[in-house]
Amino acid sequence: MAAVIKDLEQVNADLQEQKERVDNVDFKMVTFSLAGKDYGVDIMSVKEIAKADKFTFVPNTASYVRGVYNLRGDIIPIIDLRNFFHLPVDAKKDAIENMLILHINDQVYGTIVDKIDKVVGINHETIQPPHPIFGDINIKFISGVVEKQGDLYIILDVVRIFTVSEEDKNKVRSGVADSGEYFVPPPPSGGSLQQQGSTSNSAIDFIKESLVALKRFVVTELNLNWLYKRFAEWSNGRSGEALQIKTAQEADDFLAPFHSPHTAEFWSDTYASSVKKVLPEFSSSIINVWNIGCGKGYEAYSFACVLKSKFPNARFKIWANDNDIMAVSQAPNMAFDFEEIPEYCRQFMTNGPNGYIFNSAIKDSIVFEYHDIVNENALPELDIILVRDVVSFLPAADQARVITGFTERLKNRGVIFVGRNEELTGAAWQSMADDPVSAYLHCA
Repeated sequence: MAAVIKDLEQVNADLQEQKERVDNVDFKMVTFSLAGKDYGVDIMSVKEIAKADKFTFVPNTASYVRGVYNLRGDIIPIIDLRNFFHLPVDAKKDAIENMLILHINDQVYGTIVDKIDKVVGINHETIQPPHPIFGDINIKFISGVVEKQGDLYIILDVVRIFTVSEEDKNKVRSGVADSGEYFVPPPPSGGSLQQQGSTSNSAIDFIKESLVALKRFVVTELNLNWLYKRFAEWSNGRSGEALQIKTAQEADDFLAPFHSPHTAEFWSDTYASSVKKVLPEFSSSIINVWNIGCGKGYEAYSFACVLKSKFPNARFKIWANDNDIMAVSQAPNMAFDFEEIPEYCRQFMTNGPNGYIFNSAIKDSIVFEYHDIVNENALPELDIILVRDVVSFLPAADQARVITGFTERLKNRGVIFVGRNEELTGAAWQSMADDPVSAYLHCA
């Protein structure tokens, strides 16, 4: 009998301890529903609750991005959590949506949910670890589950949802991440742009998407630092909608400083001299070059003259490729007026019936071929790659794949010339020069 009384006393003590723990509220969450299930978000992450029915569409974004919204002057991205988690959506066009406005790591996001319920207070010790059976969403986005007055709430880890780890950033950069898992992260700390709050970050995101849609310019590590510097220039004297890029002409204006000198024309004597100074001495007397995006041939001819003057006794072959078949087909037969020929090229030219043409030493060293950089080709091991301002106009996954291909094609101590505002990162590349010539040594 005494043992039974002792057991009952222990049970009562446990119940009292549990009641005291439950009554000690130290965690509050805003609760809401998605596809018939109850969820919660730490109230400290909730800026406000709102309703809206019209969002500005942003092209080339993930399916869960409904667009952007003007929240009292701040342009914020709107994420539909139902689409994000691949849940059923009974959405009607222009219907008023329930939104939680979240404040995550100095960024503001709008999230669409089915229904916003109430604020619920609990003790954090009552939160249980997540388990896959508690929801239809990826367990890594759940911080825990809790029961309150007979209702079971799944607590979302919104910081995890809207933050990309370094590992996942690398996956995104290489094009292998699941585009449905994360929203576009804010600019990385340490970038050239000073943080100016959510408006600036949203404006940058909008500019990124506009450049993709209007000019197929894709922002990655290759050109990210330039984008921040350019945005700082662009935003000087502009605000609100004036910051946005809405037309192809505005996109051209924004990208104008990006392009390398002398695109689609002969290199100037000064620029050719800068390239010549960068070129190292090669151990082999045979130099193989891949010129990507050669256009009508001005770049290939310019580089051939630089090589011939730098290495007069070497034999070199330039594979000049472009995906413009008309330009490539015209390149071998081009003739020029004497006045347009730069000084460093003149010694390699002869006067023909239709104007000045390059001599056989230059013409025979160049093979003009139609080729798209994203496709494979059968080139030998290369000493030099010339690829100015081309890779930035490829999708992110193709950028990563093409750059990886460069490391496989280039010989050790080979040289790659990229655009003046493009940067190669990683142990494989050692910077040799920048502005106006951007070149890297391949360190295998």
